[in-house]
Amino acid sequence: MDYDLPDETVELRRLVRSFAEEEVRPRAAEFDAKAELPMDVVHGMARLGLFGLVIPEAYGGAEADFINLCVAIEELARVDSSVAITLSAGVGLGAMPFVRFGNEEQKQAWLPPMAAGEILGAFGLTEASGGSDAGALRTTARSEGGDWVIDGAKSFITNAGTPISKVVCVAAITGRTEQGGKEISTICVPHGTPGFGVGRAYRKLGWRASDTRELVFEECRVPRANLVGRQGEGYRNFLEILDGGRVAIAALAVGLAQGCLEESTAYARRRTAFGREIGGYQAIQFKLADMATRIAAAREQVYKAAWLRDRGRPFKAVASMAKLFASEVAMDSAREAVQIHGGYGYIEEFAVARHFRDAKILEIGEGTSEIQRMLIARDLGLPDAVPHAPAPSGPPEPD
Repeated sequence: MDYDLPDETVELRRLVRSFAEEEVRPRAAEFDAKAELPMDVVHGMARLGLFGLVIPEAYGGAEADFINLCVAIEELARVDSSVAITLSAGVGLGAMPFVRFGNEEQKQAWLPPMAAGEILGAFGLTEASGGSDAGALRTTARSEGGDWVIDGAKSFITNAGTPISKVVCVAAITGRTEQGGKEISTICVPHGTPGFGVGRAYRKLGWRASDTRELVFEECRVPRANLVGRQGEGYRNFLEILDGGRVAIAALAVGLAQGCLEESTAYARRRTAFGREIGGYQAIQFKLADMATRIAAAREQVYKAAWLRDRGRPFKAVASMAKLFASEVAMDSAREAVQIHGGYGYIEEFAVARHFRDAKILEIGEGTSEIQRMLIARDLGLPDAVPHAPAPSGPPEPD
């Protein structure tokens, strides 16, 4: 078993860490306070080629292994989760539906500008009435002439309202199956289409600088050629997209936890109490040792899931394990980081306060921790806990 990352991945880590330290860290608190996505930082990530990492070379990307994207997200999340989720959602949820299921015309139209970071796409799945129960979606798309006519609304959608947001892939009911269930398909809707509205940005506990909005469709008409993948396969397709998204979110969680560890270790070395550095007290040492151990274990799970995905091997259960464990490690690490900082951990000038707010969503978005446990139990061969168990999704982020 080779634990060494390829040289190109090591170099990518160095480049992204340098970018994060120089361009993101000094302004992360400002981004958070203003609740605005810093477009100059987005353009900087584009210049590094981060949005095209896993997009095929034929469409302007680097066609790198998925683990490279995970490493980039991890390094950004060390200093700012809002920037990290912008990359994660832009690639995993915005571009991947076209990469995996788009036809050649759609790929040629959308993937090159996405790979270059010139535009962002979004993934419209979650609705106000159906988060973890993604199968409860109500948005419809009826066939009329040569068009789809879409009606409905989506909630908690990432990257849908930025200055460079140009398209959203929408999950909608397009009919009924032979068994009488919902036939779900995916349809891409370009920004500016009549009947497609983007709501105001949410006020959020965390990830404040990321773009998150409600989408509304009222008699929104697009050509039938905008179907992404085959009609009726949208449900299966978005579950596949979410499997990869969970690995990316787990990488983000590892990065956030690593940031908490580094901030806390540095603080423990300079803060004194009772005549000595608090890092010399066993109570603090044990907290930091436990954090370091759990972060290392979470990182290995993330890399294993990415490794399996890159090789086309089954990775659904491992992705759920990685997402479940890493998100809880991030939340625990953030809580302990605030505790180590004491009163200062409760002050917004200290990064751990922001990390604490940002961590909670990791146990909710891309499938709650409860949903991940259900999926893992199902993989063990256990029966569904409830009839027609909910499909894995989960508000409020990062669709």
